[in-house]
Amino acid sequence: MTKEYLEQLSALMTRATSGNIKRINLEYKHFFSGAAVYANGKICMSLTPVGFAIKLPEETRNTLIEQAGAKPLRYFPKGPIKKDYVVLPKDILDDTKTLRRWVKVSVEYATSLSIPVGKKRSK
Repeated sequence: MTKEYLEQLSALMTRATSGNIKRINLEYKHFFSGAAVYANGKICMSLTPVGFAIKLPEETRNTLIEQAGAKPLRYFPKGPIKKDYVVLPKDILDDTKTLRRWVKVSVEYATSLSIPVGKKRSK
């Protein structure tokens, strides 16, 4: 099942980036029950049974939730909300231009964050 998510994520990212993200190493890896995107070693997006989630700054997340129908990321019905992420609605995923913009914002945001103390960056 995760292989399918990895393939779907790879295809989605090919459509969403089409060479627009320069000097950033994007990797797609298995992630629990789905797949995730890592930008320069930092996780920034995931595709799982709950949908396509992206890491964004708080104000941007709130705007997407209030105005575009995005949902806070929660992997299980009563599980904790992953505070830095929102699940994008289908209409954004279907609109390549809009999707590209949000993917770029997510990558820029994730790569701007420092690595938490005690964590090592994978090579």
